[in-house]
Amino acid sequence: MRSQLIKITGMIAAAALFLASCTKDLDRQPKYGNTAASLYVNLAGYKSVMAKVYAGLTLTGNNGPDGSGDISGIDEGFSSYIRQYWSAQELSTDEAVIGWNDATIKDFHHMTWSPADVFIRALYSRIYFQITLANEFIRESDASKVSDRGISGADATEIAFMHAEARFLRALSYYHAMDLFGNVPFVTEDDNVGAFLPNQITRANLFNYIESELKAIETTLKDARTNEYGRADKAAAWALLSRLYLNAQVYTGTAKYSECITYCNKITAIPGYALINNYRNLFLADNNTTSGSEFIFAVNFDGNKARTWGGTTFLVHAPIVGSMQAGDHGVDFGWGGVRTTKQVVQKFSGPVGDSRQNFYTSGQNLEINDISSANDGYGIIKFRNKTSTGGNGSNPTWVDTDFPFFRLAEIYLNYAEAVVRGGSGGSSATALTYINNLRQRAYGNASGNIVSGDLTLPFLIDERAKELHWEAVRRTDLIRFGQFTEGTYLWAWKGNTLNGQAVGAHRKLYPIPSADLVANPNLRQNDGY
Repeated sequence: MRSQLIKITGMIAAAALFLASCTKDLDRQPKYGNTAASLYVNLAGYKSVMAKVYAGLTLTGNNGPDGSGDISGIDEGFSSYIRQYWSAQELSTDEAVIGWNDATIKDFHHMTWSPADVFIRALYSRIYFQITLANEFIRESDASKVSDRGISGADATEIAFMHAEARFLRALSYYHAMDLFGNVPFVTEDDNVGAFLPNQITRANLFNYIESELKAIETTLKDARTNEYGRADKAAAWALLSRLYLNAQVYTGTAKYSECITYCNKITAIPGYALINNYRNLFLADNNTTSGSEFIFAVNFDGNKARTWGGTTFLVHAPIVGSMQAGDHGVDFGWGGVRTTKQVVQKFSGPVGDSRQNFYTSGQNLEINDISSANDGYGIIKFRNKTSTGGNGSNPTWVDTDFPFFRLAEIYLNYAEAVVRGGSGGSSATALTYINNLRQRAYGNASGNIVSGDLTLPFLIDERAKELHWEAVRRTDLIRFGQFTEGTYLWAWKGNTLNGQAVGAHRKLYPIPSADLVANPNLRQNDGY
């Protein structure tokens, strides 16, 4: 159940085999009283460690947000996987600016980050912490080890499903590493614990590895829509493959749009997947119950059982700016930080009535003359700690809202783009239907529908911004469309100038953190840093 995935106790600290700064310690043995011999003895023990692997996407430590998190060298609240991943994917784009002066946080939007950036290092460390957790579970849930421990029958079958889920979670984190950093350190369950400095794998080879892992677990994950909410199934693997293939030309130089269509088709063929009626309900405190038909893989949050200053707690509190009332968002106070640029606002200049146009304008300036001013830039009302019936979440400080990593709307958009880009196995008519389904939901009728001639790449990049803004895909999208570092599309303060300017192409990748380069001589820095 949902609560089983978010209830983390001290007994699973043994899964946290991590030293925060150095990838040379990715597989170090734990210094805890609990060991593999005492944990991996039955299904309950395996499930408790599996919970920690999932919780790596949600929580920042084993004891709540008390300052003793998994990642050292940064305030625990900033060390959340979702918070740092979101910052790298959104603050570096037109979709978000942040007004705080914490360390180098503004460097994301200015696109002036360096290898010494504390937030980039935290994200990198969090990704590799997650990979380490997954490697440990995969190693210990190998079928031969399970058998040697006397576990058989239905319990062994369930552990085999979890083994596949851990491989999915590792593939997801390696995908993030590949997308954000390019050529990165590489360790799997087959490497001896603590015996070596990891070698660097090329982006193209890591693409091939992620692809092979996801295809390998296609048949071993639970069928789509049959697993517990918040746990991965076959459709989650298909969704990641869809995203992987859509971006294959960026990662490898070879387009794979037909493959993207293939995996979109696998998902849309599953009975039960459907767009929910109300777009805004996707991002509310009870989205675990209202949005199941659209969510393919969501990361669970709970204001009482899974407290963190990151995740959706950050995404609800931080965008409350100016005269916005915290109570309207189901929380006790706002953090006065995150807004959006006028370039995003202007994308909604078409037919009126688009429910995805969720800007807060009262007292806010459209122009961002000063990023530090919480009144410069419109607010966005998206993630809220309110329920679909108007109630509040379970806690006014920590948020219940789950974060959708993959949902059906993205699959519709992926399919349409892959068709427009020339992929085979799909049809323009189906692509048009998918896009109009999204727009009919947004407008409540057919007034926003488009015709076949409107279905172009410029239309699609803007439609993705309307549908998926603040869902941590924007940087990847802009890179794929040639608009991230280039001067073909500018937004406020891109390149640290008021009206925006092009930046060096090397900014399409983040740098390998300086601390890891010092610790591991096998690593080479990305060009330009």
